[in-house]
Amino acid sequence: MERVAFLIENTGERIGCLLNPRSLTIQRTAGVRPRQTISGPVSGGWLTDDPLLFTGGGRTELTLELLFDVTIAGSTVQTSDVRELTRPLWELTERTSASDSGFPRYPQVRFVWGKAWNVPGVIVAVAERLEHFTAEGEPRRSWLRMRLVRVAEPDVSDDPESSLLPMTLAPPEQGEEVFHEVMGDERLEDLAAAYYGDPSLWRLIADANSIDDPLHVPAGTVLRIPPPEESA
Repeated sequence: MERVAFLIENTGERIGCLLNPRSLTIQRTAGVRPRQTISGPVSGGWLTDDPLLFTGGGRTELTLELLFDVTIAGSTVQTSDVRELTRPLWELTERTSASDSGFPRYPQVRFVWGKAWNVPGVIVAVAERLEHFTAEGEPRRSWLRMRLVRVAEPDVSDDPESSLLPMTLAPPEQGEEVFHEVMGDERLEDLAAAYYGDPSLWRLIADANSIDDPLHVPAGTVLRIPPPEESA
């Protein structure tokens, strides 16, 4: 009876459920943000619209209304409490794992539905309505609302040009932690030009990472990219 499945990438665990197709909503946000300078957003009384910075990328979200019911014949779950089935999805929003660089990352899950849907992503929100309780208070049916943000498929390309630094990247906002792994022969002025639009701000990155020799930053070094406000 399971028409939809979620595959947890790091464990290979499969979670099956029933889905009402009318409950699938897709939302796309483009990679656009207001253009800023070191002192703040670009503004002026002569402007009709705020100048925009096209950062690339964007965000694709899937909102799903999922049905879990342990009383349906043919279910792969042998339990009287439906929360045993939905708990792994909740846990994906509560725990993180360490990446190869040592920084935390969210566990990925793959949404699979027949041959039409195969979407890797991370679960950013869940809400659950429980029904059909037993005398002991165990719920047997769950209507679960989930928000899944799509992530890029793993890049298996061996093309060295695939790791070249983009021309522009979104500068960090105040209080935001942004890290960058040095690729190839990237230099601090390259990073400053990409993140701030001003290569002369390389000192800001050097100071934030206690770099004494900015001309020799080994590939693989993970650098903190501070917000431009710290230049003050």
